[in-house]
Amino acid sequence: MRTTRLLVAVLSAAVLLTATAAAASAAGTVHHYVALGDSYTSGPFIPLQRSDPLGCGRSTANYPSILAAALKPGVFTDVSCAGATTASMTAPQPVAFNATNPPQLNALRLDTDLVTLGIGGNDFDLFGRLLATCPGLRAGAPAGNPCEQHFTVNGVETVPMAVTAIQPRIEAVLAAIHQRSPGARVIVVGYPRIAPDTGSCPDVLPFADGDYAWLNRVESDLNAALAAAAANTAAEYVDTFGPSTGHDACARGGAAWINGKDPNIFAAAAYHPFQAGMAGAAAAVLKALT
Repeated sequence: MRTTRLLVAVLSAAVLLTATAAAASAAGTVHHYVALGDSYTSGPFIPLQRSDPLGCGRSTANYPSILAAALKPGVFTDVSCAGATTASMTAPQPVAFNATNPPQLNALRLDTDLVTLGIGGNDFDLFGRLLATCPGLRAGAPAGNPCEQHFTVNGVETVPMAVTAIQPRIEAVLAAIHQRSPGARVIVVGYPRIAPDTGSCPDVLPFADGDYAWLNRVESDLNAALAAAAANTAAEYVDTFGPSTGHDACARGGAAWINGKDPNIFAAAAYHPFQAGMAGAAAAVLKALT
């Protein structure tokens, strides 16, 4: 399976790089590109991992790096970091190995002309709570929706409330980006699909069958909040949820862009993008740029 995924990743990258010469030309010259974001941007366990700091899980093959290879900016700065929240944009972020990632917005300059931002899933520990809770509830109701029920209190769904509260945080970050880099084109990158539209694969994604649709709805709601934040702040939103259809964690034959429950230190962290997923995200951003 690892060999198949590697071949798919290599072929995806080859196709992408073949198409990027014209795309980069159409996008124009980029002087200074800054990548901001969390682990869905940084790419933990995707080779090769950078050490500045190592605890950020920042890969040299994440989607910002693929974009930079295509666009060839004068300066490329990637400060994305696993575990980052919107607060990590303006405050230092402690990471593993007793290290610290500086405030990510510190990387911005007056002459920065392209910024990508992938953030929001860690605010209110949104993804963390779901991934820590849902798999353990499957055994009690494998065909039901126990996780959705768990996060419904007195008839009120608490997860959508958290998503609603994330949007103004994203808008504040985008306003700060525009203030620091007023000439920058700012791209908000959404989150890719984790669960399929139909079917299940409990050996890979151990949610109860009825919670798959709910997980998709949570992701769709979060992406809608990101899109609305971008629209309200003169930024652009790039959808990766749609393009990742058929490449969810359940996809077989090496087609998955997202890893399942088992971390692979040579490919991807649990529930995180493979290199092929990063190539897919980069292709979506390049399409938007052109």
